Amino acid sequence: MAQAPIRIGIGGWTFEPWRGTFYPEGLSQKKELEFASRALGAIEINGTYYSTFKPATFEGWSKTAPDGFVFTVKASRFCTNRKVLAEGGESIRRFVSQGLVELGDKLGPIFWQFMATKKFEPEDFRAFLALLPRDEAGVKLRHAVQVRHESFHVPEFVAMCRDAGVAIVYADSPQYPAIADITGDFVYARLEAGEDENPLCYPESDFPRWTEVAKTWASGGRPEGLPYVTAEAPPATPRETFLFFIHGGKVRAPAAAQELTRRLA
Repeated sequence: MAQAPIRIGIGGWTFEPWRGTFYPEGLSQKKELEFASRALGAIEINGTYYSTFKPATFEGWSKTAPDGFVFTVKASRFCTNRKVLAEGGESIRRFVSQGLVELGDKLGPIFWQFMATKKFEPEDFRAFLALLPRDEAGVKLRHAVQVRHESFHVPEFVAMCRDAGVAIVYADSPQYPAIADITGDFVYARLEAGEDENPLCYPESDFPRWTEVAKTWASGGRPEGLPYVTAEAPPATPRETFLFFIHGGKVRAPAAAQELTRRLA
């Protein structure tokens, strides 16, 4: 079966310990995005979780990155850190309309991350999913949600996301339970269990497995050995796959992304 693009990346591009480990010595900070976007296939923009940016800023990022590169965008905390998610419509509107579409064809999925204390309240979460816009200024929007409380590990949540066409983020984490069920037309994975003591963030022996997992996702398959809530397999159609080395082992995350990219080539 054909394989959709696999985009391997990291979170953000401004991180002092990367200077001299990922970025060449002497590279100016202004050139870091230019360098990172040519060394990797994707970057998860994290600054949007804390702040808003002007349309010109998104346009500038897009112009700096090469053709074929993709940015995913982390949604504002004002949208997700709420007692009642259904009341976040205005915050969602403000976040989406700040200028994300200026990324053009380099705009990937919007990533909505919830606090680990946020429990699954079915009606409220269904209302939240209904608030997510499907387009902005004629540009199609895709959405991925990362939930980190065990109460979401129920078939109702998986079905809810599948009905909405929203991807559940698979997160390989030492702290939070993971859900690997495929619910969207793309796959979004975050490998969060890395350690800086490992030169490649993850043990080198793990890379053959992640290589096969990424290929299986991109080919429309359902990788074995991951934590699923349901036994239902999605349609076997190729899915664009995003995989980020992020959080744990951050200093070595770029090395991991480059190594996995090399193995997939």
